[in-house]
Amino acid sequence: MPIFEYKALTEAGRTKTGILDADTPREARNRLHKQKIHVIEIHQLGGAKTRGRSAGGSRAEKLLVALSTRRESVATLSNFTRQFATLLKAGTPLAECLQVLIEQMPSRRFEAIVRDVRERVTAGESLAEAMSNHPGAFNDLYVSMVRAGEVSGHLDEVLARIGAYLNRQNRLKNKILSALMYPMIMVAAGVLVVSVLMKFVVPKILKLVTARGGELPMPTRILKSVSEFFNQYWILLVILVIGLMVIFKAVRQQKQGRYLIDRICLSLPIFGDLFRKQAISRFATTLATLLRSGVPVLEALQIVQDVVDNSVMSQVIGQVRERIVEGTDISTPLKKSKMFPPVVGHMIAVGEQSGQLEDILAQLSEAYDEEIDISAQRMTALLEPVLIISIAVVVAFIVLAVVLPMLRLGRNLGN
Repeated sequence: MPIFEYKALTEAGRTKTGILDADTPREARNRLHKQKIHVIEIHQLGGAKTRGRSAGGSRAEKLLVALSTRRESVATLSNFTRQFATLLKAGTPLAECLQVLIEQMPSRRFEAIVRDVRERVTAGESLAEAMSNHPGAFNDLYVSMVRAGEVSGHLDEVLARIGAYLNRQNRLKNKILSALMYPMIMVAAGVLVVSVLMKFVVPKILKLVTARGGELPMPTRILKSVSEFFNQYWILLVILVIGLMVIFKAVRQQKQGRYLIDRICLSLPIFGDLFRKQAISRFATTLATLLRSGVPVLEALQIVQDVVDNSVMSQVIGQVRERIVEGTDISTPLKKSKMFPPVVGHMIAVGEQSGQLEDILAQLSEAYDEEIDISAQRMTALLEPVLIISIAVVVAFIVLAVVLPMLRLGRNLGN
């Protein structure tokens, strides 16, 4: 059944846009008319645009392509997946599950994607094939696990695992962001305060002090030089910052550049340990989820290599996969890599020997999640006083540089 996007007027005269599925544009108009909605414009996603009875244009096709490649939020995808699993477990047919989810979809963009998936499934495609047409919403990890669930006949269980996995990754990401948020706010506030002082307050005070004559103290001369430089070249400084951001983004998009940046991030004295633990936790969680869903080891490692979101970790996983093809186990190359601590390699070796690799990986993930919490708390506790002291020192220097000549001037006037 085709999917239509429409623009219409309600009884109150307000403009309304949305999507719905119907066999023909006329049926779509009739259904909207029954809801007392007057259609202004309607066109089929992937089909022809119509205004009244006219056709033409490819805007719908472009929209469908954009929807297919645009990334969906982890929170939205997690809620969708868990609800999908619950409906399937209750015995609801696949197409009906998708229809129920469509009716309560909060995102119009994601609603269009799920409608397209439902139409493809109704037309005879498997769920994994239908989802693979929308890589922005359903990545290789998601599609591979769904495919394994369809083959094994346990799609509801696999979807439940995917939902739990996405929810866990979302919580982990939020932990890292929460740990970094306070230092970032402190730095931004400090830079803003100092910038305002140097741009508007300090020049006026220095002008007043200089007009009185006399030799300026060393702190005041330093502050004056910095203030003059800031006021003369602040536009260049802004351009420089923007240029560095653009260069960083361009380098990040290159394979070698991204590897270099990730390597530097892992080597940072405070943040590096946190980033390393996050990458190991993501590796363990993803691999455990894939193996439990019935995905073969080599295919699972290939997927993990693509979704681990760290070039250094991805390279190590690629080397592990190559060694497995040559006939070795997983733990041996992991032990030799500097990315994984020795304990991780030993635990995985125990899991391989006992046949409980999935459980060992899950335990590793839980352990590293706890370590991430502890590391984030320590990092915040360490950075908070350092940033406060740094900002206080800068502000104190500015105050000192302004007050010293005033005190000297007052002393001279007293004499």
